[in-house]
Amino acid sequence: MTSPAACLAAEPTMPTSRPRRYDRVKRVFDVVGAATALVVGAPLLAGVALLILATLGRPVFFRQVRPGRDGELFEMVKFRTMLKVDPARGLVTDADRLTPVGRWLRASSLDELPELWNVLRGEMSLVGPRPHLVKYLEIYTPWQARRHEVRPGITGLAQVRGRNELAWEDKFAYDIEYVDNRSLRLDLRILVETVRVVLRREGIAAPGAVTWHEFTGTPTPPDPVPAAGPVPAAAPDGSAATSRRPRGDLAGRCRS
Repeated sequence: MTSPAACLAAEPTMPTSRPRRYDRVKRVFDVVGAATALVVGAPLLAGVALLILATLGRPVFFRQVRPGRDGELFEMVKFRTMLKVDPARGLVTDADRLTPVGRWLRASSLDELPELWNVLRGEMSLVGPRPHLVKYLEIYTPWQARRHEVRPGITGLAQVRGRNELAWEDKFAYDIEYVDNRSLRLDLRILVETVRVVLRREGIAAPGAVTWHEFTGTPTPPDPVPAAGPVPAAAPDGSAATSRRPRGDLAGRCRS
């Protein structure tokens, strides 16, 4: 089966999606949904906070700056799942720092609940591309950067299609698919499928990792090796001519 990212290329200038009437309705949907979830889920939020306080200590919340719509930075809030970095105690990697309680919180997605506050503030949406690290902004291709045309979400199309088990290019493909096809119907479908994914605890971590693998950018494919043929004629200046094309941009190439 062809992966979602197959044959999607980054153009030098990518078209952006037009504002939609649903974007205004979506904001109302987000506010009502987040406020209702915070009120109904208050006892659960308090219980998780007390559990973290008893097992991990302070702080209860993990705060990190992430890029939102149009790349604007905001402080995302989650429940803390890891111990603080402490080389003297051997607490350096995610695998070292992730506690049993933290694993349970991540597996159940309860660590994401405080992001409902980000939704109320207008920094996030219930559904949209997940907010990644700020350092990724400078290595996105123009096509990948289109994920910032909408507010990031607590859940999204990539999260119900494989979550952290997906390759990065497939995550981006699903993100852009959502940007181009966002609608109330699609959001409702993603929310329903999110419940199924969470209950089945699917895609919690990338293969061979306790969380995910770092995104290091999309590598430029190497130039193809020219087929054997006659020796090229000498250039006018006497030097050997070359049939290699310039590397140029990735535009028009098929990604896999």
